[in-house]
Amino acid sequence: QNQKTKEQIESLLQNGKHKELRDRLCCRLTFGTAGLRSAMGAGFCYINDLTVIQSTQGIYKYLERCFSDFKQRGFVVGYDTRGQVTSNCSSKKLAKLTAAVLLAKDVPVYFFSTYVPTPFVPYAVQELKAVAGVMITASHNRKEDNGYKVYWENGAQITSPHDKEIIKCIEECVEPWNGSWNENLVDTSPLRQDPLKKICDCYMEDLKKICYHRELNVQTNLKFVHTSFHGVGHDYVQLAFKAFGFQPPIPVPEQKDPDPDFSTVKCPNPEEGESVLELSLRLAEKENAKVVVATDPDADRLAVAERQENGCWKVFTGNELAALFGWWMFSCWKENCSEDADVKNVYMLATTVSSKILRAIALKEGFHFEETLPGFKWIGSRVKDLLDNGKEVLFAFEESIGFMCGTSVLDKDGVSAAVVIAEMATYLEVKNLTLAQKLIEIYETYGYHISKTSYFLCYDPPTIKRIFERLRNFDSPQSYPKFCGIYNILHVRDITTGYDSSQPNKKSVLPVSKSSQMITFTFQNGCVATLRTSGTEPKIKYYAEMCALPEQSDRTVLEEELQKLIEALIEKFLEPDKNGLIWRSA
Repeated sequence: QNQKTKEQIESLLQNGKHKELRDRLCCRLTFGTAGLRSAMGAGFCYINDLTVIQSTQGIYKYLERCFSDFKQRGFVVGYDTRGQVTSNCSSKKLAKLTAAVLLAKDVPVYFFSTYVPTPFVPYAVQELKAVAGVMITASHNRKEDNGYKVYWENGAQITSPHDKEIIKCIEECVEPWNGSWNENLVDTSPLRQDPLKKICDCYMEDLKKICYHRELNVQTNLKFVHTSFHGVGHDYVQLAFKAFGFQPPIPVPEQKDPDPDFSTVKCPNPEEGESVLELSLRLAEKENAKVVVATDPDADRLAVAERQENGCWKVFTGNELAALFGWWMFSCWKENCSEDADVKNVYMLATTVSSKILRAIALKEGFHFEETLPGFKWIGSRVKDLLDNGKEVLFAFEESIGFMCGTSVLDKDGVSAAVVIAEMATYLEVKNLTLAQKLIEIYETYGYHISKTSYFLCYDPPTIKRIFERLRNFDSPQSYPKFCGIYNILHVRDITTGYDSSQPNKKSVLPVSKSSQMITFTFQNGCVATLRTSGTEPKIKYYAEMCALPEQSDRTVLEEELQKLIEALIEKFLEPDKNGLIWRSA
């Protein structure tokens, strides 16, 4: 019933574009590390009115099977500010269709009356005791994309087997039901409630649980600049700063209001560093603000930059920020815990491609550190298990600037992370330290962890498969490489097949993930490197880290060694020229 997407298919048919028609119509969307994500437009593997209706019908069918009280507890729906005129697709419209499917089946729906940060949906699911929730967002992806992120009753993103079962249910009911197209139901149905005020108030109140130095925040002269990257973050970050006693951060005027074209940045991903932070850094210089916080368009991730003594800016990596957050959350716990609190009951988590710095801090301080598969859905589920077993979780992260401070939200949250960093910078300023200086102190105490993460673009799935199959059959069939150039490989772990040479039974401790490629190499020189495919974009990502002991403090030597190893990894294992891989643009 969407004229624009119907016309796209008709036009492809008239122009004889059969290959593109096959690409669009002969496969369905599948759940990746962040739910369903694809370009907006016509076709069963794209995000559009129909695929959103089909997905929601499948979810309805599955939830009806899983929860006898589904129709009492209800379902949460949130959305960001994305949109595309050419396919008459916007996040709000897709959210209304999601709600319509459920309202037409007499399910109460908590439908936010305006755009919200992604973390508000998992927070609302728990707070309102709903059975599940959906957020319509493609986070920091390019403007052409959109997505559909599903949260379970525990407030964490769905993992296996739920995702597989939902896909089966979607395939059983692809024909839209009566009422599924009625996007006006959110305005007329008595079963629809707007949770915005309640959730926003409760969230901001809960946030205060991780505010430890309110008196400093109220008095500080430090100024902060915030950019919301044309997304949802502005209002919510302003409120979070207020909750911590701060003056509001200075917004970047050109980027503070939603704009689905993300018109001032070449890509809306704050991870790309200084090139996309240009406007906020210039504004900070003008306003004499020392710290810039940037939330991505759906405000679940955070980038941070700090002006150094020499006037240059340091943009922190996700792994560097995690070292700061880990130190901070543990120090605050230690200062505020009761006398009988047991450090052995305390946990921090990270995904397996992220820095091992938390492991080093945990070893020295006596708390527990755990790893999960890549994707915050694995962290959220594991944190919920730990909490249910009476454990205390202080912090979790993934290197792609996703942070979870505290456990009010079991997902990454850029809003809370932004205000925690502001409080940390305020506290350090009183001690005459910058964030960058504190980071060096942390490394000198727990050992330097120097990492580099980047990616290649590859739009040809068979090429990606060939690269990884070659690594599994390197010198002979079913044998992994023993060297990478001059570097000796100690262990290989292949999450795709479940192999791990470091385990006595050669089986990986982390669950197998057949749907994506991921191989990790541990080298004799202390470096750990992982090659994997992205769950949301056409990328081959590489992650490499040198983990040094505290006494190995020559940073330059470690950096040079890491750089040489990465060059060998790219040349010997990825062979970009031979495979036509596109280097990440600087």
